[in-house]
Amino acid sequence: MQFADILPQLWPSLIWPLIRLIFFISVGLLVANFIESLNWTSKIAALSRPLIRLGNLSETAGASFSMALFSGVSANTMLSEAYEKKTIVKKELILSNLFNSLPTYFLHLPTVFFITAPLIKGAAIIYVGLTFGAAIFRTVSIVILSRFLLPAVEHPKTQQAETETQKNTMINWKGALEKSWKRFKKRIRKIIHYTVPIYILIFIMHRVGIFDALEAGMADYLSFLPWLTPQSMGIITLHIAAEFTAGLAVAGALLQEGSMDYREVVLALLVGNVLSSPVRAIRHQFPYYAGIFQPRMAAELIVYSQIFRVGSLMLMGCIYFVFTL
Repeated sequence: MQFADILPQLWPSLIWPLIRLIFFISVGLLVANFIESLNWTSKIAALSRPLIRLGNLSETAGASFSMALFSGVSANTMLSEAYEKKTIVKKELILSNLFNSLPTYFLHLPTVFFITAPLIKGAAIIYVGLTFGAAIFRTVSIVILSRFLLPAVEHPKTQQAETETQKNTMINWKGALEKSWKRFKKRIRKIIHYTVPIYILIFIMHRVGIFDALEAGMADYLSFLPWLTPQSMGIITLHIAAEFTAGLAVAGALLQEGSMDYREVVLALLVGNVLSSPVRAIRHQFPYYAGIFQPRMAAELIVYSQIFRVGSLMLMGCIYFVFTL
């Protein structure tokens, strides 16, 4: 088979998604470099200053937190750049990345809500509320942990910060753009060097059925949750083996028929969310994380992130289960 025959098959499933991934990473990298070149880190960090002061986090962590409301790639790039420059240590890098869970959640909240609401109606408010509570819990937990694990940081006083901001407005925009572009060209080569082969490897693993086998294996061992109804098993299995919307579609149909109530649907979706998260993190998150951070560091960050995410969702699920008995 010639390359001309293979290309139409690879374009929609590998080449175009990879081009989109590199594009969004590039945009995030340019934005992060430009903000740093303009010395706007402190200005952006002002949005989260009460939290970073409470958690002994740096201005870089605060700026990353604020940027995560708009671009997760830019937020992570800020942390990666600061870590490579040794302005933050590994411990703060990990804590700052976890600290961004709340703004990252807000970034995807509209999509999640407007997908769930038409399908599961009132259960969507409960489900989204529980996942939102889990995101708040993660952020509060990280602030508390950072308070004890990180040394106190001296943040500039408000008046001093405003003075610095006024000075920064006089910066040479052309110089900032040139500096940003120079750093971008150096950094993007490294990102492509790691991201492209890892993305292709993940694609091959998916095509040969490795992820399907993992997901099917997880779906087969749901008997350890005896309180789930038989109808719930179908929602969870589709949530794991297919996509979130597939499980939602089944849940919506079962609600419409009266076969399940809101409580059963919400618990099934939470279980499906917990069980599907690790595999999806490897498949979707690792390729772009490995381009921004070193692959080993990317793996560590994903592991810590999944532990906190799964733990917080399980906590919210247990609270909801007990209070709705």
